[in-house]
Amino acid sequence: MYQMTDAEMKFAELIWKEAPIGSGELVKRCLQEFEWKKSTTYTFLKKLCEQGIFKNENAVVKPVVSREDYLQRRGEEFVERAYGGSFPKMIAAFIESKRLSRAQIEEIAQMIEDYKEEG
Repeated sequence: MYQMTDAEMKFAELIWKEAPIGSGELVKRCLQEFEWKKSTTYTFLKKLCEQGIFKNENAVVKPVVSREDYLQRRGEEFVERAYGGSFPKMIAAFIESKRLSRAQIEEIAQMIEDYKEEG
């Protein structure tokens, strides 16, 4: 899946939050939020539509991919690329470097327990 730049992600967050949103209203919001010109807004929108993340039909912008799905896919790609697809290796790397607090470790353990009960 396409990896958005920081600016694209801020733009996408605005769309996800406001969708469905008229393209004219989106231009106004981007001027207010980012001080973007109309052409900049449409350039960003066109690119993210081409990537299949949003669609602009009849001057109404809607998500094709939800925020949650986008983040999940990006996370899966990260785990695949950085840890050979092994989620346990990723967790081990964080635990070994002490980047996780005791509370975070307990929260992950609880998530695993909840997952086991559902499965």
